Order: sequence, then structure tokens, then C-alpha cells
Amino acid sequence: MDLLKACFEVKYKSIVFNYNNKWGRYKVAEDYVIEMLHITKEFPGIKANDDITLQLKRGEIHALLGENGAGKSTLMSVLFGLYQAEQGTIKKDGKEVQVKDPNDANRLGIGMVHQHFKLVECFTVLDNIILGVEDTKHGFLQKDEARKKVMALSEKYGLKVDPEAYVSDISVGMQQRVEILKMLYRDNEILIFDEPTAVLTPQEINELMEIMRGFKKEGKSILFITHKLSEIMAVADRCSVLRKGKYMGTVNIADTSREELSRMMVGRDVEFEVEKKSKTVGDIILSVKDMVVASKSHNNNAVKGISFDVHAGEIVCIAGIEGNGQTELVYGLTGLEPLKGGTIELCGKDITHASIRDRSKAGMSHIPEDRHKHGLVLDYTLEQNMVLQRYWEPQFQNHGVIKSGEVRKYAEGLIERFDVRSGQGPVTIARSMSGGNQQKAIIAREIDKDPQLLVAVQPTRGLDVGAIEYIHNQLVAERDKGRAVLLISLELDEVRSLSDRILVIYEGEIVGDFDSVAMEELGLYMAGAKRRDRKEAAS
Repeated sequence: MDLLKACFEVKYKSIVFNYNNKWGRYKVAEDYVIEMLHITKEFPGIKANDDITLQLKRGEIHALLGENGAGKSTLMSVLFGLYQAEQGTIKKDGKEVQVKDPNDANRLGIGMVHQHFKLVECFTVLDNIILGVEDTKHGFLQKDEARKKVMALSEKYGLKVDPEAYVSDISVGMQQRVEILKMLYRDNEILIFDEPTAVLTPQEINELMEIMRGFKKEGKSILFITHKLSEIMAVADRCSVLRKGKYMGTVNIADTSREELSRMMVGRDVEFEVEKKSKTVGDIILSVKDMVVASKSHNNNAVKGISFDVHAGEIVCIAGIEGNGQTELVYGLTGLEPLKGGTIELCGKDITHASIRDRSKAGMSHIPEDRHKHGLVLDYTLEQNMVLQRYWEPQFQNHGVIKSGEVRKYAEGLIERFDVRSGQGPVTIARSMSGGNQQKAIIAREIDKDPQLLVAVQPTRGLDVGAIEYIHNQLVAERDKGRAVLLISLELDEVRSLSDRILVIYEGEIVGDFDSVAMEELGLYMAGAKRRDRKEAAS
């Protein structure tokens, strides 16, 4: 019995055995479900992955961490068959495999939740989930069973969706749920999450962490790309770090810290707390009175008679759980949607019915929630995107002819100041850049306009800790220059660190206005509990 017990005792990646009272040790191979060995992937002007080796253990959550443009999404796109590596091999269960396209990946049990959604906007949620794996009978789609499976998965994992809603009409957060359900519907066992929490609320992030732990218990293996160190520390077993396309190492999460991971990622110490001096409040820059904005997804109004002011020299944050009217409020404010009622004044001038360009000329800058839809022209070059809001100015045109040299010079200056990384500099096509560097390009353009009002919606979405530190400092600098900053954020740490004043939005109404508030109290207002308390007390 002792011999049998000893023979099955596994320690330190080896089997300990006893034979005739002589101890020995046989080395055993790790149980890797996926191995990416010496992967090199190049694009024009840049080596995105430079001889990278990544090994995923069976039944583990393995985080992939790195700066914007470090090559994380590229590496996962190689594994999923979206790109083909110039060098290196991929192994599944110890056997070399060829992954030429996503269909190969799905056949191997590999699924991916993409950072930039791969959805057809004119299709319904259900159609998007089953696209490519549809059941048919006599040439007709059979959706009943698919709908039942989608709703069962939705209920099981807390990813509630309306299967009949069109993707064009649902929020960014809801689109993220559809991406996750697409992967779950295909019963994949190796799950790639590329920045899955970038558009989720804190509550939704916690739910996703629980879902990932549940996947692990079911025996699934997860590769998890994120910039959020707190998420890695909370859910990952191991973490591999990339920097500028090179592999920096893999660490056990139990043996490391946030500070050590950030140093591995950016090569220096990072300040996690925002330093700012006391605010000096000036005149009212933005005045919103009784704003009403219609909802696209239902008959009710998304914004219901909201009024607030933002002064020079302050950062006002609108905090709330996603889907409570923030998006529509910003659309109405920036001219993307007309108002049903109310007025907007900027620096004392009525801009309620002004065009987007006129609002920009009046002193408004906008960092949008959806950088692809409203922030960039993806098939334009980086330099063209940098002057989208200013190309008509004398600096950049003469009698309708663009001054290419001036545009190039201006773009190069912003690229250097804001550390926007791209393979071909100012002539890089925006679509080919990493999500984080696309975001930095938008922020550079909007801040450099020297606005009176900066409307910043999820400004650090998809950015690494070094870039977040820089952007936070930029927002504080704008405030200290006497600019008004309206911040819309789902990140409670960001709300707490940056805000001089917090407005809480719930079901299209402002339900709280605070100079300072405990995070627990803020959470209750965001969930609507405090509004119900007040209504009950009033009745």
C-alpha cells in the first residue's frame, strides 16, 4: 500500500517512487493544452511578435499582460487563425496543429471573444450568435432550438440578452455579451478573452470573473488579455508579460504583486493614485437644462429632464451602471442625436441645435465611447485622423487644398507627445493599429484642440497602466488650466481618483450629486436603491 501510494505522489512536476527502499524521481511533462512555440509575426515596419513562447496549462486561467501595442492581440489572433505567423509552431495536447483560419480554431475547440466586436449590425442578436453554425432543414433555418440554447446559456451565465434585438440598436456592453455567447454556443474548451471587461460595469466585471472561475471548474482553459492588474490578481493562476513584441516572462500570481507586474510591463514604477491640487472653480462652461433624449431601443425616453452645470476648473463625473442613459446623454450633448426637449449652453452660447462641427468650433471636444464608430475613420491614415476636426483651418489648407507637409508635421508631434505607437508612423492605416493606440490617437487629437469643454467617455478604455497614468494626468492638467471636464466612466477607481464632483445617473435621471462619497454609498445610488429609499420616505 505504501509503495502504491508513493508511486502516485506527484511533487514539483515529477513523480516520486519507492522500489526496494530506494527513492527515485521521474520527470513528467506539464499538461499543456496549448503551446505556442517561438512565434514571430511581422507587419510592415514592425515585428509585432518576436520569438514568443506561450504555454497554457489544462484547466488554468492564464493572463496575458502588456502595454498597448505589445503584441497581445496579435499573438491571440495567430492562435485563432486570423493571422499566420512567419515562424513558430502551435501544439494542441502535445501535437502540432495548423490553424489557417477561425474555422480550424473552432474545430480544435478554440473560441475567442474579440476586443473589437465581430458582429453584423443589421442582424439580430440570435443571428449573430449562430452565424456560421446554423441548423437547417430543407434549406430553411431552424432557429427554435438555437434560441432555446442561447437563452439557457444566457440564464446560466448571467448574460441576459434580447435575441430578437438588432445589434445596431443595443449598447456596447450588450454587444460584449453577444460576443461571449457566440463562443459559449460553440462549446469551445479553450477560451480566449481579449479585453473582455473594457466595456463592462464593475458589477458585470465581477460577474464575468465568477463566470471564468466556473469555466475553470468545468475543465476549460482560458487565455485572458487585460490591462487591469486588479483583475489578473483576482482571477488568474499565471501571467505572461509582453513588452514591445518580446516575451518578458511568466509568473505565478500567488508569488507576485501589482507593482511587480506593472514594472515587467512598462519597465518602470507606475503611480496608481492620481495627484491633484485643490480645484479652483470658475465660470459655468456647460449648462444643461431639462434635457430629454429619446431611446432607440424602446418607446420611453432614455434621458428624462436632466439638468446640471460644469464649471471651469473642475472635473465632473457622471457615474452609473451601463444602460441608464449615459450614452444617449452624451449623444444629445455632442450633437450625435437631437434633443426631444431642453437646452444646452456652452460658454453662454445656445448650442442646442448646433451641428457637430459648430459645437467643436465653439470649444467642445469629445472622446467617444465607441472609438471605431464615432472616433476614427478606420481606413484613413493616422495623420488624416489627427486633423479630422481641424483640416479646414488655415494651418492645414489653402483655398481648399490640404497642406500635406503641415498635416504630417502636426501628426508627428502628437504621435511623439502622446506615445502613439504604429508600424509606419503618421501614414499607418488606423485600422491596423492596436485598440489602445487608436484610443491614444483620439485623446491626442481632442486634447490638442485646447477645448473649453472636454467630454471624455471611458477615456482609458483598453489602455495599459502606463497609458492610464498619462491620460489621467492629462485630464487633471486640462482641469488645472481652467478647462471644464465632463467625465463619463464605469470605472469606480477612475471616478474616485479624478472627480471633483460626482453626478449619479439612474434610469435616465440624476439621483445624486456629491463632492465626495463613499464607494459603498455610490454603489447604492448607482443601483437605484437610494432613489427608492427617498421615494418611500416621501410617500
